[in-house]
Amino acid sequence: MARIGYARVSTDEQTLDLQLDALEAAGCDRIFTDKGVSAIAKKRPGFEKALASLEYSDTLVLWKMDRAFRSLRHALDTLEVFENDGVDFLVLTEGIDTSTAMGRCFFQIRNAFSELERNLISERTKAGLRAAQKRGAKLGRPPGLSRRQVQDAMQRRSAGEHMQVIADSAGVSMRTLYRAMNGR
Repeated sequence: MARIGYARVSTDEQTLDLQLDALEAAGCDRIFTDKGVSAIAKKRPGFEKALASLEYSDTLVLWKMDRAFRSLRHALDTLEVFENDGVDFLVLTEGIDTSTAMGRCFFQIRNAFSELERNLISERTKAGLRAAQKRGAKLGRPPGLSRRQVQDAMQRRSAGEHMQVIADSAGVSMRTLYRAMNGR
């Protein structure tokens, strides 16, 4: 009947201290961490180790729900595995405790709203990008070479100079040089 904690931050600049303090105060026997790992990353070694360490009657403890799950589907699938394996789930800041029927219901509702929020942000971002494109804004990375550099490269190539030499002198890869010369 162990309490297994999991903490995650998305960037190396962020600190795990707040989460670790809360997990220790909650009586976690072991705590696994991921630092500099996005929630949507497919591979999160600390989370995978935490899940692998869980046994019947153990509890996975999180400081906050979004520290562990990529999507509503991921959260619900994990909860189903927990239910089948006799594992409980506790989220300290959100009052979720799946050892109760209300806790399981709240878990599902909370994750549905979290996914809705992510989807709304994505929709707004895409709409903003489309509007910017309509106004003539150029999206994406700026070209690696200026028009003048491309013209110079074409002249040098016509004169028989090797593409690698031209690319090296321009400070770009040959792939970038070929793309620029082909108008992409």
